[in-house]
Parts: sequence; C-alpha cells; structure tokens
Amino acid sequence: MGSDACIEARFRVAYPGFTLDVDLVLPGRGVSALFGHSGSGKTTLLRCVAGLEPAAQGRLTVNGECWQDSARGVFVPTHRRALGYVFQEASLFPHLSVRRNLEFGLRRIPPAARRVSFAQATALLGIDALLERMPAHLSGGERQRVGMARALLTSPRILLMDEPLAALDARRKQEILPYLERLHDELDIPVLYVSHSPEEVVRLADHVVMLGEGRVMASGELHATMARLDLPTAFTEDAGVVIDGIVAEHDDHYHLTRLDFPGGAVFVARQGVAPGQRMRFRVHARDVSLADHRVDGSSILNLLPVTVQEVVGADTPAHVLIRMDAGGTPLLARITRRSSEQLMVRPGRTLWAQIKSVALL
Repeated sequence: MGSDACIEARFRVAYPGFTLDVDLVLPGRGVSALFGHSGSGKTTLLRCVAGLEPAAQGRLTVNGECWQDSARGVFVPTHRRALGYVFQEASLFPHLSVRRNLEFGLRRIPPAARRVSFAQATALLGIDALLERMPAHLSGGERQRVGMARALLTSPRILLMDEPLAALDARRKQEILPYLERLHDELDIPVLYVSHSPEEVVRLADHVVMLGEGRVMASGELHATMARLDLPTAFTEDAGVVIDGIVAEHDDHYHLTRLDFPGGAVFVARQGVAPGQRMRFRVHARDVSLADHRVDGSSILNLLPVTVQEVVGADTPAHVLIRMDAGGTPLLARITRRSSEQLMVRPGRTLWAQIKSVALL
C-alpha cells in the first residue's frame, strides 16, 4: 500500500494509569473500525488523529498529507485538519434550523474546495424533509443524521466517528445503519469508526483494529481478522465469520434466495434484493456442525466441503474451535471435543460443514 493511499498513525501518549502506544497503517478508503472494550484506547486514538491530544507524540499522514510529525516539529492544529468528527451526541446549534446548521458547516469551506455538495449530503442521509425543522423537534436518530451531514459538508479528507449509535435505542440504530452503509458505498472518504458493538463492526467495516490496554492486538482486513483463533473475539458466544455474498437467484416456489461466494453458496429466506447485489452475512461458529461425508437426508440446506486449518481449545474444556477453508472463504465451527476426536479433526482433514443458520447483516 503506497504511503499516498493510506493512513499512517503512530502515537504514544501517557496518562497516570494508562498509556496509548500504537503504530498503524490503515486503508486510505473504506471503513476502519476501532474495536475494543471501554478503556482500551479507542477514543484516545481518535482524538490523537483529530489533533485533540497535544501531549501525544508521533506521526500522522492521511493519504499522503502529513498532519503531525513530532520528530520534525510538525503539528497541524485541529481547525486546519480537513476532518469531519461525529460524536455520540450531535451537538447542533439549538437556535438554528437544520438547514442553517448544515450551512454553518458548508460556509467553512471555500466553494472551489467543496468535495460534497449540500444536495448530495442531504440526499445521502435522507434529511431533505427535515431542513426547516429546529433541533428540538428531531428524534435522536434524526439529530445524528443531521450531525453526519454537517460533518460531510466540511468536505473532509477523513471522517471520524466516535460511537455514533451508542446513545440510540435499538430501533433508532437499525434506522440509521442503512445510511452509514450508503456513506460507505457512495463516498470516497476514509472513515475511522469507534465501536464496542460487534454487530456494527461486522456490518460496516472493511478493516478492523482490535485495541486492548492502549495497544493494538490485531489490525487487518475484516473477514480474515474475524476468523482468527488467537484473538479474544474467537472465545465469545458471538464468534463467527463474515462473508460477502452476491445475490445469485430467487426461488419463488420455496421463497428462498441463493447467495454465492468464493467457495460455495448458501440459501436464505427470500430477500427483496435484485440479483447481482452484494449481501454481507455472518455464520456463527455455534451454528456450524461437521460430518465426514455429505449428509443429504437432512433438513440442513447449506452444506460445504471444507479443509481443516487449525484446532484450538474453546472457552470450556468440553469444546474445541476449528478454523476451516471453504474454497478460499474462512469458516469457524465450535463443536464438542468428543465429536472432534470421533471425526479425527486435524489440520489438512477434508470434511463437510453443515450450516444451520445464516445471519444477514
């Protein structure tokens, strides 16, 4: 990855009881999720990128533009960094309408430097009908969408999002996630997205950084990182892989949709999506069973030939976790140690994976 097409972030900042020490190279486009428990350093890292931690030593370049280099005495102040920042709570000016709140963001940018137009931002976030309203008359989800549009109208080179859905209830979160997906699909602006919600990370991210105690535990492409067995995520109830499928066809008789991906296909309940569209789905390790031959007389529709790559002990002595390769797509299974021994599961062994259920994202 060339230095002009990536984000290089190397920071060290020490406080009593906590030190952030990271050295990262992130993709110059798409969504990079900063993931970890409270206190792992996610927000501190985001603040370092924004220039809000003046005590932080290090170096930051955003797609070839140097914003900080402590060794050379370079430090671009926050107001001169071309960034948009979305907080947990959208801090809109209460005395200005939505339109005037947005115009406030837009006015900071000279017309020649504007990369996102007013019409594009309001359409992307579905807020055209809210423009004449005052902030007091918006729901939490509407306020966040206005806050995101305002951040976009500063034509940022990078968008920083600090748990933008944390203050919303489950229904409002589900309402706003499709807008975040649209930003990802339609804009060429890299996003650093802080979250401790696995659901948000697997739905939105291309790249994931796992932080713990101020250090990077893992940083890599989402699909490969979620399939690793040497990370704490493998030992949770939610352990599983993320797969990007393509809608191949609909079976109207049985109300099913077939999703193709490298290495195979799965059937899911009929989706109202045109063939050729991309659909991301998740297969939990607990929903995968294994057999030494193809089992046809079963209610399980989704069967895939797999090759075992790695076997490790699980979170209980009764279970093991198995990482497999399904024609280029990683898959995880969590089965009993007894079953593993009966099936003689070991690296290199070819088996059949039976996928009991698929979670669409």
